[in-house]
Amino acid sequence: MRAGRKLWWFYLIALAVFLADQVSKKWIEQNLGPGDKIEVLGNFFVITFIKNPGAAFGILKEQTVFFLIVTVIVVSGIVWYMHRAYRTFGPLPPVGLALILGGAIGNFVDRAIYGEVVDFLQFTFGTWVFPIFNLADTGITVGVCLLLLDAVLAFARKDDRKDGDKTEEERDRQGEERPQFDG
Repeated sequence: MRAGRKLWWFYLIALAVFLADQVSKKWIEQNLGPGDKIEVLGNFFVITFIKNPGAAFGILKEQTVFFLIVTVIVVSGIVWYMHRAYRTFGPLPPVGLALILGGAIGNFVDRAIYGEVVDFLQFTFGTWVFPIFNLADTGITVGVCLLLLDAVLAFARKDDRKDGDKTEEERDRQGEERPQFDG
C-alpha cells in the first residue's frame, strides 16, 4: 500500500461487508417467510427468501463441516497474506481481499450457527433465473473480480515496460531512488 494507507482500512472494509450481510439477512428473516417474494424491478430483480444449506448456487448441500474448515483456511490465509504483503500492493488487491474476507466471515457465521445461509437476491434475464445469493456472496464475487482485474492490469503493465524497467512500487520496495527528469 502507498504511504498513508494503513492496514486498518482493510479490516474496516471487511467489517462493513460483514455487517451489511448480517443486517440484511436478519431483516429478510424478520420480515419474510421462506419462499416469500418482493418484486423490486418487475421480474428482473426480486427479493426471494430461501435458506441454502449448500455453497454458491446451492451446490454441495449439507456439507457444513467442509465449508467451515475451508473458510477457516481461506480467512487465515487472507489475514496472513495481508499482514505479510500489504505494503507492496496497489489499491485493488487490499480492497478485493477485504471484500472476500467480509463475505467469507458473513457466510461462515451463518453456517456455524444455523448450518445454512439466508439467500435473497434474485435476478432474472429473460427466461433464465440466476441462482439466488446474498450480500456476502456479492462481496466475495466482487473481491475476486478486483483481484483478477489487478492481475490483468499488472500483466498489461509488465508487457508495456521495456526489459529492465522497474515500476515505482518495485523501486520503493528495493529502496532505489526514482529517476529525476529535468525539464
